[in-house]
Amino acid sequence: MIELRDLAYVRLGASNLEDAQSFATKSLGLQVGEQAKQALYLRSDDRAHTLCYFEGDPQDQTVAFEIADQDKLNAAGATLDALGHAVHAGTPDECALRKVKAFIGFKDPTGNQIELVVRPERNGKRYFATRDAGITGFSHVGLFTTDPLRDELFWTQVCNARVSDRIGDIALMRVNAIHHTVALAPGRGPGVHHINHQVESNDDVLRSYYHLSGQRVPIVFGPGRHPTSGARFLYFQGPDAMVFEYSVGVDEIEDEEGHRPRQFGFEPSSLCMWGARSGRPR
Repeated sequence: MIELRDLAYVRLGASNLEDAQSFATKSLGLQVGEQAKQALYLRSDDRAHTLCYFEGDPQDQTVAFEIADQDKLNAAGATLDALGHAVHAGTPDECALRKVKAFIGFKDPTGNQIELVVRPERNGKRYFATRDAGITGFSHVGLFTTDPLRDELFWTQVCNARVSDRIGDIALMRVNAIHHTVALAPGRGPGVHHINHQVESNDDVLRSYYHLSGQRVPIVFGPGRHPTSGARFLYFQGPDAMVFEYSVGVDEIEDEEGHRPRQFGFEPSSLCMWGARSGRPR
């Protein structure tokens, strides 16, 4: 079994890198860790980056997970190869671009681009936000799936993800104590559904609602509260139609052996117990 430890980063192609930087700093509230000619590395915690925008096709999207060491990375590559997933071992130049010691890349059954990385680079300087968004760290991603049951089996049987709850066919899965690290959302093809950052308080969620509204950033869902994880949330749209989320108060699964996933119906009250309705444009 492939043992995922945590999310490492997301890489997003950007149609306009200047627009991406303006959004990331003025709206989202991340810190520029490094800026190269064709790439922008953004920090949300003590790591060198958790989000990288690069000049390229906005459909070119990659999600990376940390693996414990090189031996486990090699074992993961062998497992994926045996299952018929083409595996690419990162070259030294590719590892340098990702700021990791080593990585392998592959596609999940839907075709989402996934990377498994060893020793992502940390930064000795404290994370310092470009605006007071209250961000405490990069928490989870949503991935589109064209076959929810097939992909749930991949993440839970090939990898070590565990289902915390389901909303209709959406599986909310964890790789550590946090309620979910990956959400699988039915879609027409591969891609990142949304990117989540945790914030410190309910006040941060509401302050950002007014701040983003004032900047004419499209609000697509919330403010609200998820009945699954208990998190208070706000979803909003960034460049190239990528959706981002702030949330606070997400549950942790303390009784790993005793926890049983709950099944919620796919209806508005299963997504928000306060009554917010999603206006997601895609």
